[in-house]
Amino acid sequence: MASPQNYLAVIKVVGIGGGGVNAVNRMIEVGLKGVEFVAVNTDAQALLMSDADVKLDVGRDLTRGLGAGADPAVGRKAAEDHAEELKDVLSGADMVFVTAGEGGGTGTGGAPVVARIARELGALTIGVVTRPFTFEGRRRSTQADDGIDALRDEVDTLIVIPNDRLLSISDRNVSVLDAFRSADQVLLSGVQGITDLITTPGLINLDFADVKSVMKDAGSALMGIGAARGEGRAVEAAELAISSPLLEASIDGAHGVLLSIQGGSDLGLFEIHEAARLVQEAAHPEANIIFGAVIDDALGDEARVTVIAAGFDATPTTAAPVTVKPAVASAPEPVVASVPSPEPTEPVVEEQPAPVFEIPREFKKVEDLDIPDFLK
Repeated sequence: MASPQNYLAVIKVVGIGGGGVNAVNRMIEVGLKGVEFVAVNTDAQALLMSDADVKLDVGRDLTRGLGAGADPAVGRKAAEDHAEELKDVLSGADMVFVTAGEGGGTGTGGAPVVARIARELGALTIGVVTRPFTFEGRRRSTQADDGIDALRDEVDTLIVIPNDRLLSISDRNVSVLDAFRSADQVLLSGVQGITDLITTPGLINLDFADVKSVMKDAGSALMGIGAARGEGRAVEAAELAISSPLLEASIDGAHGVLLSIQGGSDLGLFEIHEAARLVQEAAHPEANIIFGAVIDDALGDEARVTVIAAGFDATPTTAAPVTVKPAVASAPEPVVASVPSPEPTEPVVEEQPAPVFEIPREFKKVEDLDIPDFLK
């Protein structure tokens, strides 16, 4: 009799550079389950302090373990010099998260190299990075923009967290240390919101194929998070998520939405349905919306909602409604929309293919929003 095979999805989280390794350390600290952590850095001393499963000091000959000096070219060369080692580390992964703080040297220059290798190996590759605070200077901001553009070309989906928006949900007396910890927490939320749907049993389970259907070749993505307690908590958390200050635009142009709802064992199917309906109404009418619910009794009566909206850069060819799925998921049948073109009676002005997003007026006042406890 043949021995049973392990068909669990292999998920690896790669933190590259100082910001990326710090984010990985935060994920390890809170006990993110079902993933393998990889820390990559040119700073050997900082790398020694990481608890990652695999630690790779790149650019040993180039930087002598002393860092990239905030030069992305050095970070890129360091990663390229160790491409074979990176391939060995990433081999066998079904999904790879590449996380970094954009604007520095190792993360900005090395992240696209890591992402390219992961994608060449056939892994679904997701970038989750931060854009630097304004107070970090113009040079760092310019380097971050260039790094984000380079990374976008190498990943299936790219989620960019603008650090400046964290200031809008922080106390005016927040310390610099706490501000950067908040950035790490948001990076954690982005990764955990996706991985928990795959690795943690819940009321509504998703598999790797479900997530892949939304995030494969999806381009730029937006992420919003919300948390609430008491009656109507799931709906309130969903409202906060789709109006989150972290969102640089509304989600109404997204053709793929991943919705993660977390709560205690008393989380009800009806309130999950109401929260999902709210997100459905906010998204594109033909958006493919996939959601799952994860039970975590440590949350008590709190409900947390993570919304990841993607597919802004591509023209959709399929449409799928919000679906409540059992543990064994099946792929929906594609529905191809075919609309006949009427004869124009007057000159038609061609629209630009890329949608323009504007934050809804009702969401512009940050002070009107409740701030989730875990981001305070």
